[in-house]
Amino acid sequence: MIKLLLFAHLQERIGKDSFELNITNVTVGQLKAMISEKYDVGSLEHVMVAINEEYALNDDIIREGDVVAFIPPVSGG
Repeated sequence: MIKLLLFAHLQERIGKDSFELNITNVTVGQLKAMISEKYDVGSLEHVMVAINEEYALNDDIIREGDVVAFIPPVSGG
C-alpha cells in the first residue's frame, strides 16, 4: 500500500487531497499513467513527483509504505 498526496488542480479534479492505493513496485511513470487514465486528469508529464519527500524521476520505483506526492507546476503573478 502507498499513500498518494495531491496538490493544486489535481486535488480539485480528483476531489481528495490524499488517498491510499494497494500497489507497490511500480515506477513513477507507471503510476502517473494509471492516475491519468483512472481519474481523467489529462497528461501528468509536467507534474513533479516526490517519494518520501525527495523528488523522483519517472524511472524510480515506488515501494510498499512510500508516500508519493504529485506536485503540478504552478504559475504566479
